[in-house]
Amino acid sequence: MRAIQLDQFGGPETLVVREIPDPVPGEGQELLGVLAAGINYADTHQTENSYLAQQTLPLIPGGEVVVRDASGRRLLGLLGSGGYAEKVAADPRQFFPVPDEVSDGAALTTLVQGSTAWHLLTTSTHLAEGESVVVHAGAGGVGVMAIQLAKRFGAGRVIATASSEEKRALCTELGADAVVDSRAADMKAALRDANGGKGVDVVLEMTGGSVFDQSLAALAPLGRLAVFGMAGRTPPTPVDPGRLMSRSTAVIGFWLVHVLQKPHVYAQTITGLLRLLADGELRAIVGDSYPLERAADAHRALLGRGTVGKLVLTP
Repeated sequence: MRAIQLDQFGGPETLVVREIPDPVPGEGQELLGVLAAGINYADTHQTENSYLAQQTLPLIPGGEVVVRDASGRRLLGLLGSGGYAEKVAADPRQFFPVPDEVSDGAALTTLVQGSTAWHLLTTSTHLAEGESVVVHAGAGGVGVMAIQLAKRFGAGRVIATASSEEKRALCTELGADAVVDSRAADMKAALRDANGGKGVDVVLEMTGGSVFDQSLAALAPLGRLAVFGMAGRTPPTPVDPGRLMSRSTAVIGFWLVHVLQKPHVYAQTITGLLRLLADGELRAIVGDSYPLERAADAHRALLGRGTVGKLVLTP
C-alpha cells in the first residue's frame, strides 16, 4: 500500500509517500480501506516528536480515519498513528457508524477537534449560563466547533480571535458576538474591550507565549483559562500561584488523551456530535483536501496559519 512513512523526525519535508506492506491485523482487527484521514495541528508535533506523547520510528502519522468495512459501512475511528495511509488494521467494533447525512470530512471534525472543544467547555472550564468565552484561533478546527458549542451550552458572549478579515467573518457567521484581530499588540485590552470593558470568564488558549500571558491577565475574578496547545512554539511566562489567588483565577491544562481513557465518556461525546451534525444543529467547516503526495503542503499550511476549519487527507 501507499503511505506517508517517516524514517526521521522533522518538519513537513519528512512527509514522503512510500510503498510499504499492508498492515497485518491483530486479534479482533480487520484490514480496512481509508476513505479519508484527518489532519490536526498535533500531527505537526507528532512528526517532530515534540508533543506530549513520545513517538518512535518508522512512523505513519495521523490518528483520525473514516474507513469502509467489508459490509460497505462507513466507520469513524481514532488510532494512535497510521492514518496517513491507504489501509489500516483496526477493530471495527471500536469505531462509530457515520450517518448518511454526514460527509467524511464533517465526521472527521468530531474525533479530536470537536471533542476537544466539547470537553474544554464542559469538563475543564465548566462553562456556566451567561458567562463570556474567548475562543482563540476561532477559524481553526477546534475554534469553529468551540464557537458554536459555547453558544449552544449557554455562553452569554463569545469572543473569537482570528488573523484575517475572511477568518473573522467566518467566526461571526458561526455565532461569535465579537471578533478580535489575533495580531493585536495589547491582547488583554482587546479582549476586555470586546467584553464591554470587563474581564472575561473563560479563555480557550492554544498559542502560548504572550497570547497566554495577556489572556490570563484579561480574566475576571473566578475566570478560567484552559490551555490545550502551544502552536506558537514559545512557552508563556511561568504562572505565579499568588497571582492566581489574588484574583481567584485558574489555569487548566487539557489533553484529549485523558478523555480517551474513559471510553464511555468519549463515545457519548462523539455520538452526540455526530447527531448534531446529522440534524443540522452543528456546522462542520471542512477546509482543503489533499492527496497523500501533498501531505507536506497541508502541514506547511497549518504551520503558516493559513488554514480554515478541518483539513483532510484522501489516500
